[in-house]
Amino acid sequence: MTSSNRVYLFDTTLRDGAQTQGVDFTVADKAAIARELDRMGIDYIEGGWPGANPTDDRFFADPPAFKTAKFVAFGMTRRAGRSAANDPGLAALVGTKARHVCMVGKTWDFHVDVALEVDRTEYLGMIEDSVAFARTRVEEVMFDAEHFFDGYRANPAYALDCLRAAERAGARWLVLCDTNGGTLPHDVERIVGEVAQQIDGGKLGIHCHNDTENAVANSLAAVRAGARQVQGTINGLGERCGNANMIALIANLVLKMGFDTGLAPDAMGRLTHLSRLLDDRLSLPSNRSAAYVGARAFAHKGGLHVSAVEKDPRTYEHVDPELVGNQRLIVVSDQAGRSNILARFRQIGLDVDPKDPRVARLLELVKDRESEGYAYDGADASFELLARHELQTVPHYFVLQSFRVLAERRWNAKGQLIALSEATVKLDVGGRRVMEVGEGNGPVNALDAALRKALLPVYPELADMSLVDFKVRILDSAGGTAATTRVMIESADGAGRRWTTLGVSPNIVDASYNALYDALSYKLFRDGAKPAPLA
Repeated sequence: MTSSNRVYLFDTTLRDGAQTQGVDFTVADKAAIARELDRMGIDYIEGGWPGANPTDDRFFADPPAFKTAKFVAFGMTRRAGRSAANDPGLAALVGTKARHVCMVGKTWDFHVDVALEVDRTEYLGMIEDSVAFARTRVEEVMFDAEHFFDGYRANPAYALDCLRAAERAGARWLVLCDTNGGTLPHDVERIVGEVAQQIDGGKLGIHCHNDTENAVANSLAAVRAGARQVQGTINGLGERCGNANMIALIANLVLKMGFDTGLAPDAMGRLTHLSRLLDDRLSLPSNRSAAYVGARAFAHKGGLHVSAVEKDPRTYEHVDPELVGNQRLIVVSDQAGRSNILARFRQIGLDVDPKDPRVARLLELVKDRESEGYAYDGADASFELLARHELQTVPHYFVLQSFRVLAERRWNAKGQLIALSEATVKLDVGGRRVMEVGEGNGPVNALDAALRKALLPVYPELADMSLVDFKVRILDSAGGTAATTRVMIESADGAGRRWTTLGVSPNIVDASYNALYDALSYKLFRDGAKPAPLA
């Protein structure tokens, strides 16, 4: 059993999270989430299963450049009747740019007998062969012991033999999986403790599903018993009832249990941002009651609670909300959110006196906009522009006078049904009134094309800017086709920078223009473009 205080974090959002009903990651989603996890200082980021689907294949073909995290590919042990060197699944697993792999294998004799129909001794050889083969081609191999707790209860000797086979072959981590989420914390702690008496706890990991609402508790129990790698997903995404929530795991491990997780110095203060970033990427409503990071996690409403909290927050708050990037919300107070705004100022490099009256004005503006549907946690560039405009530190590079968008759906000369859009914009830029027309395969693409034609002669800095992702969310489903719409646009440039902007309007094209305006303005500001005179 290990006595180390270091716990390694292994995020499986990009694979396990993709198993969530209703979740469909794009390549851009995966890249954005992976970059934020890397910035946080997460030890391992599992990118997906190479060869399983086109999205994962494209992501592994061109992954982000990680600064600290280890990029992991997921796969399984070789199939029966094949050598490790001739197994297509193993070839795909070790053939990516990921230099670390996590390999899943059975550890429940029932599965070996019934599902695989393989001799038990032969299966131990399959585990050992697979791990040994991968060890010759990548830097690090981990073994996910599927259904380990069920297998251990049924036949502890065989379950341990499976772990030892992977260990002999050189697996760095042996991850004990509660695959069906049916084990309770007292059993997890007991079983992990027994395993840690025979296998060094410094090699043991834990991977829990949430089918009994115990995934986080089970993971923490495993750490108490000696496991030193913890796997989970942001916000607990995952198939069926989800996986262990990495947000709560991090907060509990660091703030409650005092473990060293190797996170970046500012990572704890970005937990709320990370949670809401994922929701915004997936167009999901945030869980307002989520522990630590929910909008209501530190909310107090009237009566004795408010009085007590205002005297000493420790009376009803188990941690300072700022530690996790959240904020105290006292419903009857107009001061809620000031500290959060100031923290965001610091993150974007703005040095503002907390007593500056513009801070209060900006706070009210943010509240008003968020009541209209804006969500700035997933759109830092739009928030920065809003703040800088209020503080008068960013210019207006151009002014829109009007735009018009036409959409046409028709049969072309080849008998193909096509849809085309045309946009006309009138701008004040470069000291004159400019009108340009752009075409595209949709109204947003056409609007972007028209804006570029008008702006590029004045601002050549925009030449290397591209739009890499576009998301729409309906905010008021009861409104039907007249509902308010939130558009989020992710942009990138030749310097490798990425930024996200948003717009809100009952008109989807108008919302798209608002997001495009912020995207273009942010690029010009960050490049230090000199504002041209307006007409």
